[in-house]
Amino acid sequence: MLRTANELIKRGHEVDVFTLSWQGEVPKKMAVHVLPQTGWFNYQRYKKFIAATFNAIEKSNFDYVFGYNRMAGLDAHFAADPCFIERAYTQRSFFYRMVPRTQWFAACEKAVFSTESATHILAVALTEKPHFQKWYGLQDERFHYIPPYLSPERFALENKTQMRKYLRQTFGFGATDFVYLLTGSGFSMKGLDRAILALAAMPEQLRANTRLVAVGQDNPKQFDNMAKKVGVQAHVIISKGRTDIPQLMQGADVCVHPAYRENTGLVILEGMACGTPMLVTESCGYANHVKAADAGIVSAMPFNQSQFNAEWLSMREALARVVKTKPKWAKNGLAYIKDIMAANDGSAEANILIALAEAKKAAKGNG
Repeated sequence: MLRTANELIKRGHEVDVFTLSWQGEVPKKMAVHVLPQTGWFNYQRYKKFIAATFNAIEKSNFDYVFGYNRMAGLDAHFAADPCFIERAYTQRSFFYRMVPRTQWFAACEKAVFSTESATHILAVALTEKPHFQKWYGLQDERFHYIPPYLSPERFALENKTQMRKYLRQTFGFGATDFVYLLTGSGFSMKGLDRAILALAAMPEQLRANTRLVAVGQDNPKQFDNMAKKVGVQAHVIISKGRTDIPQLMQGADVCVHPAYRENTGLVILEGMACGTPMLVTESCGYANHVKAADAGIVSAMPFNQSQFNAEWLSMREALARVVKTKPKWAKNGLAYIKDIMAANDGSAEANILIALAEAKKAAKGNG
């Protein structure tokens, strides 16, 4: 959001942001309206926030309204999340679909994606488009694909040997320890349990100097308990979010992302950009990039823990003994990412929004 807003401002547009909360410094040329709300449940807070936001919008003269939350009245929506109603019907029970929270979120989604809506959709993955079309009949002309964006500055490559040393010193590991790194908030959805079980299934002689580091904003308690239960607590580090993720990725032996379901999984591309072999599940929207680049192993769906354990172990054995496999996966990923980064220099969203706003203005003038 911030990158897109700054790009629009750079091109001479005025940008107002409406949000429930804001952390960090507010950019000088951006008007940020913080509208905190109360409620027993999150969806009640969101409902009040939407009402307060559009009350403020109606009193102003905005040319275009772009939203990251699903709500009625948007000119365009950034579709970062999977299709809600698809999950409600394929992964949840009848009773889940009957509760007020579910019905409210479903109504918000329908207001954005149905054929009766004029809202344009900006999406960073193609995996969810068929689901939206299945449930809502979303027209192709309303769908706009955004190539993934990776900051060249953030993912500048540093000395690999130094980064390996940095990671191991940071967490107190041995210099020769083999490290799997999992990054991303929401450990339950990211599949940290799957990684812990795969670590526990390793032969003891290999597990002895193998470590798993998980970095993200989440409550680690259930995963700490799980690691203790399966006897690998000494091999697992769970850390809060950090600012040195690119450095940690460059120092890891494998970046692992065994997510249950992920619309995209940007950390997959970030790991490839850091020249690190990848072990990911096919359920991630960006897993196809690992396969296309031959930058690691993609674990097939439906997920099978025994199969994943074998793939986890095969990467450990291959990368520990081989001089060829690691450079191959790393070099393939790096070469592939260069083309990805060339396709989006950070301005793709702004380009689409400006074009849509101009088309809306022209349609008004003709009307």
